[in-house]
Amino acid sequence: MRPVLPSVPLQHAYRLLNHGPTVLVGSAHEGRTNVMAAAWAMPLDFEPPKLAVVIDKSTLTRQWVDATGMLSINVPCQAQAGLTWALGNESGKTHPDKLSRLGVRTTPAPLTGMPLVEGCIAQMECRVLPATTHVAGPHDLFLVEVLGAWADSRVFSHGRWHFEHAPDDLRTIHHVAGGHFYTIGSPRSAA
Repeated sequence: MRPVLPSVPLQHAYRLLNHGPTVLVGSAHEGRTNVMAAAWAMPLDFEPPKLAVVIDKSTLTRQWVDATGMLSINVPCQAQAGLTWALGNESGKTHPDKLSRLGVRTTPAPLTGMPLVEGCIAQMECRVLPATTHVAGPHDLFLVEVLGAWADSRVFSHGRWHFEHAPDDLRTIHHVAGGHFYTIGSPRSAA
């Protein structure tokens, strides 16, 4: 099954995270799916597109990423702030039904099968780079290559975000602590 959002050329995939939004990290293993929130994700390289994401060793997502070498990065919007908070505060280890209970719907990514979270304004399927093992262990830092990327054309097209022309509910969220999020603001020209 293909993702619903329009495809993003891979040379623009890094721009989906360039502004520092909170993300949802998806994982799947042995027929189960999990999604967790992460505030520490960033672009790392242009071509091929690479990202860095921190996934704590105590999480179920980390266990499954270690097992499969794959994950998804999903960019939630303001309309999903409550869901993002819930996904970040409930473990799939202790609540195996958290996705169904929270109403999270996912679609398997076409190349990796990793869960793409429906309702997110950007989605990427990724594979863990082999060099990651020496930093993931002690530092929880994963370096990944983006294999496929999609974004909601109401807020991302022609390789650029354009939140100023979309409803506020479609703005990205940025976690600053204790369940408090900011949304992306209005654009400003450098000139």
